[in-house]
Amino acid sequence: MELPTVNLKTILLVHWLLTTWGCITFSGPYPWANFTILAVGVWAVAQRDSIDAISLFLSGLAATIFLDIVHISVFYQRAGFTDTERFGAGMAILSLLLKPLSCCFVYHMYRERGGFLGPSQERSDYQTIDSPEAPTDPFVGSEGRGHSPQGY
Repeated sequence: MELPTVNLKTILLVHWLLTTWGCITFSGPYPWANFTILAVGVWAVAQRDSIDAISLFLSGLAATIFLDIVHISVFYQRAGFTDTERFGAGMAILSLLLKPLSCCFVYHMYRERGGFLGPSQERSDYQTIDSPEAPTDPFVGSEGRGHSPQGY
């Protein structure tokens, strides 16, 4: 099954908005965990080629799934919420429900950037030490044949 293309900026914007609204009801560790991971997501947007940034964002999203479940289950009150607090709790729950889908999209982006021996791992500009190939001579070319080292 091919996932539709979703921009990382869109994922960040949706989760930032839902987390901001979730902070109406939940305070303390809920905003710290979520906004920290969103900051890592901004790093992943800024460094498009970084496997470290996207992998840290992916693992952080997965960790906040667990943290949000614990936080919402501990601090959610069945009665006594105002309409505004119910709205905030609903947005926090919606953010929690969207996070596994976001993880799938971010994992797809991680694979595109070369995670788990993806495209960028197949080719390398560096030669490994145990490579059976002989090193290429940079001076062998159309004008560089028969080049001898020059003294300085």
